[in-house]
Amino acid sequence: MLRAFWLLGLVALVSACGSEAAGPAPAKAALKPMYFDIKAFLDAQTQDLTRRNPAVEKRVELRGGQMETTRVPEVDWSKELQIFYQADINKPALRDAYKIMRQDKWQGVSRTVYQADRDDEAPVTRLFIETKADKLQLLTATIQQDNPLFYSEKRLLLRLHNGRLSEYEVTGIQKLVLFDTLRYSAAGRVLD
Repeated sequence: MLRAFWLLGLVALVSACGSEAAGPAPAKAALKPMYFDIKAFLDAQTQDLTRRNPAVEKRVELRGGQMETTRVPEVDWSKELQIFYQADINKPALRDAYKIMRQDKWQGVSRTVYQADRDDEAPVTRLFIETKADKLQLLTATIQQDNPLFYSEKRLLLRLHNGRLSEYEVTGIQKLVLFDTLRYSAAGRVLD
């Protein structure tokens, strides 16, 4: 009798595992991005830049000091563009967190401004997208974090020419309680 119950339990477990594979695809895969798909765009740019392997002219300024410029012959693009993934507003937790504040099209150039509708949940407070012939030309984003101990604001910029990244820039400010304010700027120009 005990053996029959054990066998029945095993059959139920096997059949339950098999029925999931035959069911519909998970709803997560069906979700289409609501806004401009920054992640897919950055993934494609990273692959293209890695394949082409262009040099980069970098400019860095920290604490209002002198701007330092250097030429970097080889860049790990997955690391170089990592910060720009923070501008992705298509995360499931941010669904419906943004509204289109302005959208216009003039002489083939389309401009869209996304504004956070729920400030407390949306780190990207503003996202500007400019496209021409369905190719991104300019992306700017403002990312803020504010709590009683820490304030941070980053402004991100990506500029493209013929669908390829030509310039990128990150400027920011950080303020920790009881510490000085830190201002920084880092930019790169792709040398083709």
